[in-house]
Amino acid sequence: MSEAVCTHLDTVRPVVPRTPQGCEECLQIGSGWVHLRLCLTCGHVGCCDQSPNHHATGHFHATRHPLIRSFQPGEDWGWCYVDELFLEPAPQPAG
Repeated sequence: MSEAVCTHLDTVRPVVPRTPQGCEECLQIGSGWVHLRLCLTCGHVGCCDQSPNHHATGHFHATRHPLIRSFQPGEDWGWCYVDELFLEPAPQPAG
């Protein structure tokens, strides 16, 4: 049995967090979050699925950007929504 491999690593870009102070949508609506996730395609910062609004997953459904990484200090892991794969360490841009 072969190990599963993420087929979307070519979508990782050198991104700058669009809202480094928190979840973009939660900040707009005055809501809170549990943990933050960073889109590795565009830099969107969204809240995790344990948060009330699930904005990181909502961003994936709206844009189809496949890869996120934890935006929590000290964490270095990623997730591919399409392949449903946990990636540790988080993917980095090629180059």
